[in-house]
Amino acid sequence: MYFVLQEQNNGSIIYLDMMSLDKFLQDGQDPKIVEKIYGKIVDMLMHNESIHYIAVQKKPAVTLLPDSITISNKRIFLCEFTKLGLATNFEIFDWKEIKDIAFKEEIFGSKITVIPFTGENLSIDYIPKVQARRLYQLIKEALEEIKAGGDEDYKETSATEARPVTMPLREVPTQENPTGKPTAAAPQPDTYMSPPATQDHTYVTPSPTFVPPAAEKTVAAVEEEEEDELTRKLKKLKSLYDKQLITQAEYESKKAELLSKL
Repeated sequence: MYFVLQEQNNGSIIYLDMMSLDKFLQDGQDPKIVEKIYGKIVDMLMHNESIHYIAVQKKPAVTLLPDSITISNKRIFLCEFTKLGLATNFEIFDWKEIKDIAFKEEIFGSKITVIPFTGENLSIDYIPKVQARRLYQLIKEALEEIKAGGDEDYKETSATEARPVTMPLREVPTQENPTGKPTAAAPQPDTYMSPPATQDHTYVTPSPTFVPPAAEKTVAAVEEEEEDELTRKLKKLKSLYDKQLITQAEYESKKAELLSKL
């Protein structure tokens, strides 16, 4: 038995073998609804992605195109038909975007709630209880696999960070290579390199204490200033005597006083 899967624009029709849908019709799903949902989602599958389960809403009242939840090995699809089936709203999440799944059994079916890490929770009610349980089981298993994979990545990363850092070997300075640098590298210009240490224990006479020129100049300036002051006073005293402004006795007395300060 075959179902019409999709009619192309050129009029050609793609047929789907009924046997390929059997695995989605184990829990009372409507074959025609599953066929329609499958035909829409199969066009959105990525490389190496396959559909694992389709749960279909079943309201007490007649519903031509009910809502559904489809899961693959990579994503989860929430499908809502609108405008009498002329339009379809999809909410699609990667498994890594799903934080958790919850369901509540009610009088007529169950309410499935998908809880993403960001954004609002999305719910579809009137999912048959058998399908809801199976859906919950498969989604939990997928989330556990994602979590286990994340834990392994974390362990691997932690192990990598814990590895000791290997530092490059340094060459030990020798007489042939006092700087410890690779012998192929020439010394930089204007770079002072101290001579290699000798082991003959030769006594070196210490050089005299170095006195900065500025300090020598300061001491000489002070001495010259003192000498000039004394000379100036003696010359002034002699000038007063020559001009007969003071007597010889006063001159000799004052001169002796000044000389006594030397």
